[in-house]
Amino acid sequence: MFDIRVDDLSGAPTRDLLRLHLAGMQAHSPACGVFALDVSGLQAPDVIMWSVWIGADIAGIGALRMIAPGHGEIKSMRTHPDHLRKGVSAALLRHIIAVARDQGAARLSLETGSGPAFDPAIALYRAHGFVEGAAFGDYANSDFNCFYHRDL
Repeated sequence: MFDIRVDDLSGAPTRDLLRLHLAGMQAHSPACGVFALDVSGLQAPDVIMWSVWIGADIAGIGALRMIAPGHGEIKSMRTHPDHLRKGVSAALLRHIIAVARDQGAARLSLETGSGPAFDPAIALYRAHGFVEGAAFGDYANSDFNCFYHRDL
């Protein structure tokens, strides 16, 4: 049903969805609390970026960054508004988990916002075995973010 492919961010649909993602993060987070990667961050050599397609339409994006041996971080998950509640994010999350395992990750972590705008994402992560926990990497705790982890 979904075509999940590695994406180099060169196509207009992917860049447009990434811009939408960043705008949403900025709209629902304080200026000091937006940790979403932009195009240059998602093109870093330690990041694998995927796009999800339904036919000719981009349906979602997401990325994996290995932050330490055995430890991966999920970055910049977003479903296109036209494809909400179709299972896009769940399929992409399962794909990222499988790739992280294949790359030797024993743990996956993510940082996300808090509040009603982030509740659907948090529910998705919890449904896939992620539990809330401590900050990791370069992140700091605030009133506007939370951290989730899953042992693989």
